[in-house]
Amino acid sequence: MEFDGKVALVTGAGSGIGKAAALRLGAGGASVVVISRTLEEVEKTRDEIIKAGGKALAVDADISDEAEMRKVIEATIKAYKRLDIVVANAGINGMWAPIDDLTPDEWDQTMTVNLRGTYMTLHLAVPHLKKQGGSVIIVSSINGNRTFTSAGATAYSATKAAQVALAQQLALELGKHKIRVNAVCPGAIDTEIDDNTDKRNTKDVEIPVKWPEGDIPITGGEPGSSEAVADVIAFLASDAARHVTGVPVYVDGGQSLLR
Repeated sequence: MEFDGKVALVTGAGSGIGKAAALRLGAGGASVVVISRTLEEVEKTRDEIIKAGGKALAVDADISDEAEMRKVIEATIKAYKRLDIVVANAGINGMWAPIDDLTPDEWDQTMTVNLRGTYMTLHLAVPHLKKQGGSVIIVSSINGNRTFTSAGATAYSATKAAQVALAQQLALELGKHKIRVNAVCPGAIDTEIDDNTDKRNTKDVEIPVKWPEGDIPITGGEPGSSEAVADVIAFLASDAARHVTGVPVYVDGGQSLLR
């Protein structure tokens, strides 16, 4: 119960990495506030945490909307009186298309959800973390950091690179308040995000490279699990990582080393 007495907020907690992180933190004793745009999804996450003996609160919100996120933070403090851990996970792949085909609205949507959403989450959570210190984990990606081979993923990669820069900038800014800020950078993980990726004319910008068989060395080519990422998030949130800040951790089974 390494998180006993702690309160965690997890965005995008209705499925995938966010849900796995919320369940892991709940299993460790944290009271978890789970957030998604789809209330039904996070209610299921909440119910799973409670069924396992934990404490959880489900809230639906658009992370890029200031008023909605203020209500999330207000609900968190009203229910649990404090905030110790923030997992900024919610995001989208958005539209992948050649830069001269990608529309301004498509660019703006990815920037709004991935960057404004991360900013808004931290902007409103940090004042409460400052009261006793805490841990922030931003879920980025190998894309835009170690790899640049996803054809047409310019907007997505830009946001993921920016998230790592955000983590490193804030690690220094918030260190004096005993707040640690780190990023996790997953590779291929068994989530539904690829099914929700829109692509248009990406073959026009593909680079003709043949990847080796089993291009995720540690799993022989199979995607990693959401739980594997959640365990890294739990480590970074815990006192075991008390001297770790400003670090991007690649959770990709060695995939990015081949790309």
